[in-house]
This record gives sequence, C-alpha cells and structure tokens, in this order.
Amino acid sequence: MEFGKTYLIKFLFGILVLSGGSSCERSEGASPIQHNSPEVIHTDTVKPSPPQEVGELPLFVTYHIDSLENIAQIDSFKTRFSELQQEFILGINRKDAYRLRAGDKLVIPDTLTINFLDYSPFPQNFEMLDSIPKVVLISRRIQGFALYENGKLLKWGPVSSGKRSTPTPAGLFYGNYKARSKISTVDQSWIMPYYFNFMNFEGVGVHQYSMPGFPASHACVRLRKDDAITIYNWANQWKLDGKRQVVRKNGTPFMVFGDYDFDRSVPWLELAEDPNSNYLNAEEMKTLRRYVTEYRRDKRNFDLPELPSEELSAPPRSGLETIQ
Repeated sequence: MEFGKTYLIKFLFGILVLSGGSSCERSEGASPIQHNSPEVIHTDTVKPSPPQEVGELPLFVTYHIDSLENIAQIDSFKTRFSELQQEFILGINRKDAYRLRAGDKLVIPDTLTINFLDYSPFPQNFEMLDSIPKVVLISRRIQGFALYENGKLLKWGPVSSGKRSTPTPAGLFYGNYKARSKISTVDQSWIMPYYFNFMNFEGVGVHQYSMPGFPASHACVRLRKDDAITIYNWANQWKLDGKRQVVRKNGTPFMVFGDYDFDRSVPWLELAEDPNSNYLNAEEMKTLRRYVTEYRRDKRNFDLPELPSEELSAPPRSGLETIQ
C-alpha cells in the first residue's frame, strides 16, 4: 500500500509512536532512533531508494529487537501499536499475529511510517528490470517478494517458502494458471486461496496461507492474503494454442533466487545490528542478471501475431498436480 505523505508527517508520526512506554526490553546493542542519518555504503549491496516527493528527504531506518517474554508482553505489543503498525511489524517478521508466542523476538523499526515501502529490502527503482513489463521477485534468503513494472517497485511483502526437506526451487519461471481456491494433493484439508502456479508439472505456485516466521511450505510460496490477492489479479497467465498443448506466450516471469540458511537465526533479526543486511548482495545480482538474459532470449516473452478466437489461457489437461 502506498500513501502520498510528506516526510514531515512521517517524522512526527514516528516520534509520536516511539514516545510511548514499552514493557518490552530493548536488546543490548540496538541502534538508537535516527532520522536522515547518512546511509552506510556497503560494497556488493543493492540498497533500495525510498519513495520521495518534492522536498522529501530519504528515510534511513534503524531497528531494535523486542523480546516477548510472556503473554503480558504479547498483549502489550498488541495495545502499544495500531493495527497498521502491527501489520507492518509482523510483515517485517514474516509472522501472523496469532502465531506470537512467549519467548518470541521481534525486530521493530525505530521509525514507524505509514508506507510499507519504507521497509523494503528491494530497490525502489531497479534498472536491470526496466525492460520487463511485469516481474515477480522471490528471495528465499530473506523470505520476501517484490512486484516490479518496468523496473519500478509496486509492492513487497513477506513469504514462507519451502522448508529444508522440500525447498522452493530457484530459477526463472513463468506464471501459468491460477485458481481462486485450490486443494492440495499433499493433504486435502489444505485449501490454498488465490493460487497462482509458476511450475506446472511440479505443481509449485504462490498462494495465501499462514505465515509462521520461517520457511515451512512443501515447495510452494506462502503469502499473506492481501499480497496473494494482488498477485492473483496483477500477474498474467500463459497463452496457449488452440489445442492447449503449446505455450505461445509466457505469463509473468517469477524469478526465485537466494539461499536461505537454515542453520542460523532468521535474517531479519540481523537488521538490529546492520540495517543493510537484508538488501540484495552481489551473488544475487549476478543471478538476476542471468535470469534477465534468459528472459530476453525467449521469444515467447514478446508480442505475437493475433491468435484465433479459440485460444485459451486455461491449463492443459495434464500436469496439474499441486503441492502446498
């Protein structure tokens, strides 16, 4: 969601939020509140450019960690922050509110604004992608997705990708078909709303499902409801020939990249020590360049002659097995 507000409003809003008392302890070494601090330049790191308006200064966000040691502190968290602020904080922590437990740690921005893009680990303007009309980026390392149109960031959000035993495959894929609601073949009790497939025969796609705060799926990419609805309505399906056997035009590209370290703590907690730690690194940039090159070489990504009226965007009759 985007709100056209000035930095002055963000600044005053952040001060108002942070002036209230906190029953949660701030961890030692947490960064102090900073506004308009000079950004530290990290070699081999791609940093997002925050959305700016005339007269608006870039917002440099620092973070601290709050430990929810008991139920009382969980309740305090839910009363100290507004619904929108909780949505942002929980999104940064890749977790649903009902999954909060005593002993959890949350990384919390020292400045809370009303624009979730202020906390994006993805660049606001991504020149590498400016020739691609639409693209979905999915980072397994930081468990986040981003939507771009001609290199401009439209939306980002948290994901829960495949767990260690069933990881989400990395690679350049394309949106194939979608379903308002789909039943998993792994467990028929698993209903997957706003399902959008990007690996047809493997049955892997994105869809709404619970967010536990770590990679937990059976290869699909879990999203929060609003994010799943956005991709469901925004991304393009493939275009097939009249016999529904040949792909004449690819759907929206889905670029899955990065490696999640299952042996370390979740990467967003590192933001308290290094606010730049979740940005794209050199190896990930190299991978994305390779995907972009592959995209440009595939003729099915570009306009084709008019197709017969019987052309369908429905999936073929086989290869629809889906895992959650």
